[in-house]
Amino acid sequence: MSLVGTYVALSKPLALAFPVLLLAWLRFGIGALAMLGWLRKPAHEALLAPRAKVLLFLNALLGNFLFTIFMIYGVSLTSASTAGVIMACIPACVALLSWVFLHEHVSARTWLAVVCAVAGIALFALYKPELPAQAGQALVPQNTQNQHWLGMALLLAASVCEAAYSVIGKRLTASLGPRRISALINLWGFVLATPAGVYLALGFDFTAVDWPTWALLLFYALAACMWSVWLWMTGLSVVPASQAGIFTVLLPVSAALVGVLALGETLGAMQMLAFALALASVVLATLPARAPVRGP
Repeated sequence: MSLVGTYVALSKPLALAFPVLLLAWLRFGIGALAMLGWLRKPAHEALLAPRAKVLLFLNALLGNFLFTIFMIYGVSLTSASTAGVIMACIPACVALLSWVFLHEHVSARTWLAVVCAVAGIALFALYKPELPAQAGQALVPQNTQNQHWLGMALLLAASVCEAAYSVIGKRLTASLGPRRISALINLWGFVLATPAGVYLALGFDFTAVDWPTWALLLFYALAACMWSVWLWMTGLSVVPASQAGIFTVLLPVSAALVGVLALGETLGAMQMLAFALALASVVLATLPARAPVRGP
């Protein structure tokens, strides 16, 4: 999730260099090339059942394709810190969806961790000033108030997609390995993005993009399509989805930190308190339960 937050923040300069749908297509294409070897079915895995195929498509549609589109457009219309604020609702969404669809028991401590996560980033939102120059950067000439609200709505939609991605991923790990899940959902994402990507590529001047931007695109593609997905699915295979959802708090924290360290935003004492609350939620969610006291 720290890796996801990093590439969410860094997608802002990439969205200024590439059209959003072209950027998504390039991301999935680079990821597909990097994970060709992961598509092969291991000997110990069963053939894909029809239900697993449907879940793979839904995971790719929600967690890869739509999340990427909503997130990039949302960040381009707002800022990295705003993305961090809005996506603080992901832990609560994951806990709720895992309770409804996976019938997982969500303990009181996990709900308390969710409250700490949301409260911490909400505190960050309350006291986080945006620099005028950054608030004005977008893919349109002027970032009006309506466009800012549209950006926040898109980031909220991206948060719901990310929560659904976690819950569906938990179901998939019961029958598929993390590497194959990563490769298959990325391949679906590439298929979904290809029509618009090819159309935009035909009229785009790739020679106008400098080498640092290409290097950033390579990091973004590998982090978004390969590394973060494999790490997340590996964790989901052994951790309940509702508990894993607490770790999504690291997404907004790292996105905001990248905004501060790389994009020139400011950070004060109140923001440090917000981060402490967010990290406390991870501690609450992961501390082992106290074993019952046994007699002699």
